[in-house]
Amino acid sequence: MATVELLFSALPEHVRTARLVAAAVARRAGVDEAVLDEVRLAVGEACSRAVSLHRSHEIAGPVKVMLTEDEKKFSIEVADDAPHPGVMAATAAAASGSAAHVAPAGSPAPSASVPATPEESEDDMGLAVISGLVDDVEVTASETGGLIRMSWPTTPSAVTP
Repeated sequence: MATVELLFSALPEHVRTARLVAAAVARRAGVDEAVLDEVRLAVGEACSRAVSLHRSHEIAGPVKVMLTEDEKKFSIEVADDAPHPGVMAATAAAASGSAAHVAPAGSPAPSASVPATPEESEDDMGLAVISGLVDDVEVTASETGGLIRMSWPTTPSAVTP
């Protein structure tokens, strides 16, 4: 199992670099060539979301990206250090192409008549795009940060030395 760790300043111009690195590592790991555009787009969405969260919360720390290859799958984790106080856990539902948010215990259920803030709407849109691109995705969030885990199957015979 090989892992590449990428840390970058929360600047939009670094998202492109993360996308390029992710595609190169995915190709080396044996991800099907036809899926590489999906990898690029999903990583771009996840990193853009993390950058946006860091900037809106004035967090100086880097965005973290872990790229892991093993025998049967290639995984990417994009982590942010932004607080997510209203969302204790979220799971992207790939089958429906939407993200499900679970509110903390004791909080009122969201109402359809309460409009989402622009940041929440953008966040939901990005998560919906990711869940539409990636079959195996998990989104978690807490008061200390968020994490998007994505994975794709690999073809062992396609792995280059």
